[in-house]
Amino acid sequence: MTGLIGKIALVTGGTRGLGAATARRLVEDGAHVVIVGRDEAAARKLISSVDAGRRLMFIKADVGDVDAAADTTRRVVEQFGGIDILVNSAGGSKLMPFLDTDAATLETMLSVNLKGTFFFAQAVARTMVNRGRGGIIINISSISGQRGSTLRAAYGMAKSAIIQLTRVMAVELAPHGIRVNAIAPGPIETRAATERHLPTTRSAYLRTIPMRRYGTPEEVAATAMFLVSDAASYVTGHILNVDGGFCAAGIMEQEIAAQVSAA
Repeated sequence: MTGLIGKIALVTGGTRGLGAATARRLVEDGAHVVIVGRDEAAARKLISSVDAGRRLMFIKADVGDVDAAADTTRRVVEQFGGIDILVNSAGGSKLMPFLDTDAATLETMLSVNLKGTFFFAQAVARTMVNRGRGGIIINISSISGQRGSTLRAAYGMAKSAIIQLTRVMAVELAPHGIRVNAIAPGPIETRAATERHLPTTRSAYLRTIPMRRYGTPEEVAATAMFLVSDAASYVTGHILNVDGGFCAAGIMEQEIAAQVSAA
């Protein structure tokens, strides 16, 4: 695919998981991509695995630091002349009961998820406005920002705030030709899910996901590719769930449904 030839994309958290899958798809579609994160080894592995013709590069930075966001954005603009696409994929979770959540955990969740998204979106959007050629921003939220899941007070709060941030950005930046949307993934088969989701957790999810499976990073990346494409030229301020129907579902009593059908 070559639909993004000549476009410059910046992907935070692009060294692994959803960010890495999205960076790979952007490169495959012709874009020059800069991935931002702290894991140099993972970045080198990703770059070596992509036949990108030097169209994939890495900048090491702490995404939750406002100065790092400004400096990273400046470096990319100086090298490429501007940024056309920003994907805010950096994030992390720490599961903890609300009553036990301490100030340090709250600050970490806000920093890596919300502040990083805000700082990079603001820095990049300013360059897009100054350049006068529009742009596309995608923020990665979560179904945990929409549902009252246990153990996710800090994480869910940060992801919920990203949803509201996305809507406000979309409204304020629309006059500048900048589209802003968010993707809210459900359970996705990332390394973190493989390591952290116990069999009981998986069973609980699979009982309540209509599609009866976890998603893949590639499915989230495919959604991002739709949002950066001309097919989504009239889509802004939207929160697109990629969750196998999880947020749409209520109670699903399969045995009762089978009995009713049989009757």
